[in-house]
Amino acid sequence: MSGRRFLTQHEISALLGASLEGPNPERNHCLILMAYLHGFRATELLTLNVADLDLKGRIVHVSRMKNGFSTIHPLLPSELQTLKRWLRVRRSILNNTGQDEGWVFVSRKGQTLSRQQFYKILSVTGKRAALSLKPHPHMLRHACGYALADNGVDTRLIQDYLGHRNIRHTVRYTASNPARFEGIWKPVRRRRRQQLESKCHPLFCCYLLYTFLPSFNIM
Repeated sequence: MSGRRFLTQHEISALLGASLEGPNPERNHCLILMAYLHGFRATELLTLNVADLDLKGRIVHVSRMKNGFSTIHPLLPSELQTLKRWLRVRRSILNNTGQDEGWVFVSRKGQTLSRQQFYKILSVTGKRAALSLKPHPHMLRHACGYALADNGVDTRLIQDYLGHRNIRHTVRYTASNPARFEGIWKPVRRRRRQQLESKCHPLFCCYLLYTFLPSFNIM
């Protein structure tokens, strides 16, 4: 059994594609995409409230658990369209059930999704995508961290983005990335300029995560 605890970018792309082919495509696609792009833990995402979304401002309030730092993340244009499509379907579901507790992700009965349902959605979608391992929600959070580290994002910025209070939890992503040693013998002045360029706005984190999915059109 594989000890790998994260999904590669090719696997993320395959998972997103497969989510559009199964039942509840608008919800499941949006669920997986947001879990990956924002590094949500399962409970953080399942307790996300409509009030946490500012569609006009294109931002989402990310409330972290485990004593982590809560923050605000940008919503990228394609992600925003995916979210709007799901919210339209969600509205029709709740109009039929007559209940709305405010949760972003709900079942066909209008109830909040459980962790078990989230696990099942990923398991079924993973089989449809023909993944070599069984995915679970935390793999999406790890995929987010590794993707950012692989693209050279500063460790401190990744720490803030994922809400880690202790940077030791963030170092796992950069420590296992061999690309961090590339160019180590470049002139100091040139290397320093590249380091400064990597310390950028959190919006760049979202952008980088999208660039890792060149073969998948999320529009």
